[in-house]
Amino acid sequence: MAVYKIFPTQDTTLYCSNPSANTGLDAILEVSNKLGISGTPEVARYLIQFDQEEILDVYSNKIGVNSYEVYFKNFIAEAQGLNQNTFLELLPIAQAWNNGTGYYLDNPAEQDGASWTYANFSGSSPWSTSGVYSSINGDAFYTSSYSNICGGVGGGNWFIDASGSYYVTVGYVLPGYVATAYASGSVNISFGLRSPKDIEAKVTNIVDAWIGESIPNYGFIVKLTGSQEFNSSQYVQPIFKYYSVDTNTIYPPTLEFRWRDYSTVLTGSASGSIVTTSNLKMSLAENPGVFYPESINRFYVNVSPLYPKRTYQTSSLYTDLNYLPTSSYYAIKDLDTNEYVINFDNNYTQISSDENGNYFDIYMSGLEPERYYKILIKTIINGSTKIFDDHYYFKVVNG
Repeated sequence: MAVYKIFPTQDTTLYCSNPSANTGLDAILEVSNKLGISGTPEVARYLIQFDQEEILDVYSNKIGVNSYEVYFKNFIAEAQGLNQNTFLELLPIAQAWNNGTGYYLDNPAEQDGASWTYANFSGSSPWSTSGVYSSINGDAFYTSSYSNICGGVGGGNWFIDASGSYYVTVGYVLPGYVATAYASGSVNISFGLRSPKDIEAKVTNIVDAWIGESIPNYGFIVKLTGSQEFNSSQYVQPIFKYYSVDTNTIYPPTLEFRWRDYSTVLTGSASGSIVTTSNLKMSLAENPGVFYPESINRFYVNVSPLYPKRTYQTSSLYTDLNYLPTSSYYAIKDLDTNEYVINFDNNYTQISSDENGNYFDIYMSGLEPERYYKILIKTIINGSTKIFDDHYYFKVVNG
């Protein structure tokens, strides 16, 4: 499989309205600007971090020499007050912080982790306002924000470059549309008017900086842009609530690596034949049905024409090796929700082939345990697109 997911090690929301409170175990992460009872804007941002050793392991031991992309994905739980021109920023944090054990609206508030004012716990070192991180790749600058409404400096900090934008990833969100811009170029992601407002932001440039140690990996901060934070207008009150790693649902945030591992023998050296009819039957081999998260499984796809041409031979036609066309792909769905966990992708889920037939690899550690999944196969033959969903099921169990 050329799609590999890792899950956060910690996440928490920072609330300006309760500057020393920690919410590290809450099931929801919030980004918002909403007016309090007194009409004062109350701002929320969230922090999220992924393990550096896991990132390096994927980069060194799984991706190899292949080119890759990395996406941060976070699933929406609730969205309110979305006006036109509502922007989200995704930036790399510039200071170590602590998850903590608090919940939203704890009374009294838990103060043993990151909060609006403090990076570790109440009374510890506050968030640094600015500075320079020096590495073998040069200096990286960082900054924070200031608001009299929240008592001054606070709300985390983040890396920038001398121009103030190098590591920034910006998401543009309004009803019906999301776009993202990156340091290395511009990529637009659009949704329909009533589509979910999930975050799927390309963060390859930031992860590359972590891998190359240009900046340390303290995770991401997700926030509204400056013009929409601390805005006292009753018409600017966007509220985004996303599922955290502590959610009891199947929608925790992920860092998703995608790379092309396609390999084929269908260049004249294959000993089998490529099926040329859309009337075919298919089965999935090497599927014991149950896997542990540490498993890496290679599924083989057996295929043959449903109505083979008549021919004179001494062996059964069904023992011949057949291949799907190269324009064949796989996808994985959660069996209960029927949602795609990995969708069909022309680059990242193309089905490979070797001397034994068609195959694809799946890293089970990127799937939620104690869930049932089903595999779908899509192939394009003579202009016809066929999707096979013939009870190809498996389950990932806790080790």
